Amino acid sequence: MSQSFQSTESYIASEGLRLAVEAARTLQKPLLVKGEPGTGKTLLAEQVAESLGMPLLTWHIKSTTKAQQGLYEYDAVSRLRDSQLGADKVYDIGNYIKPGKLWQAFTSPERCVLLIDEIDKADIEFPNDLLHELDRMSFFVYETGETIHATQRPVVIITSNNEKELPDAFLRRCFFHFIEFPDEATMRKIIAVHFPQIRETLVSEALQIFFKLRQTPGLKKPPSTSELIDWLTLLMADDLPEETLRNRDPKSAIPRLYGALIKNEQDVQLLERLAFMTRR
Repeated sequence: MSQSFQSTESYIASEGLRLAVEAARTLQKPLLVKGEPGTGKTLLAEQVAESLGMPLLTWHIKSTTKAQQGLYEYDAVSRLRDSQLGADKVYDIGNYIKPGKLWQAFTSPERCVLLIDEIDKADIEFPNDLLHELDRMSFFVYETGETIHATQRPVVIITSNNEKELPDAFLRRCFFHFIEFPDEATMRKIIAVHFPQIRETLVSEALQIFFKLRQTPGLKKPPSTSELIDWLTLLMADDLPEETLRNRDPKSAIPRLYGALIKNEQDVQLLERLAFMTRR
């Protein structure tokens, strides 16, 4: 095998995640990555591509996305319009075939990383509709009668936020890894990557507040890694002294600039109720 995936200057990969990437490459299977939002699932594909020196193709999945769109789309409407206008190109149906992300990945002149992002947003049949193509790395184009084969097997990374259960037949064809939420030591490494010059005392105070928030019972959406980074960016831009965090008003329900961490009114109200009960 060529060079292995490692952490990059802007991404801290755990040993388990690094081994998962290598296992998927060895088995030549898609790597299915799950984990709560904000744990770096999408960013992983970008960093694998950077680490391995490969181009990245990204297919963002929406609720309306169909598996066929990843293969190709046939623009019959444009062909009909051109035929009415007497255009010569109408005689070559290939002019109306638009390659999708899988086609692009299969025919890429160099091996690439293909990210299928948030596969669980699509219809429940979506993963099953890609079984053959991801398994055999080929598909048939009915309009032209040609079969598209992968010239070089792409590194396929698939992310899921667990909004839907994925079919067993699809899961069997993947290597699975769940990204655990970073512990404090790992979080300090992640912060150091983003803010090399940050004051250690500010990190300590901010992490204490952050993890305390995450441990609040009943919180609808605990703050994520990406939200912590946003919060620290604001704290540094505000040039906030650590004492403001350390000696914060006990009557204050939520931390300064909380909008970077707390994302809905239910959680704000919960924190305010808890603070009120504490004061009593």
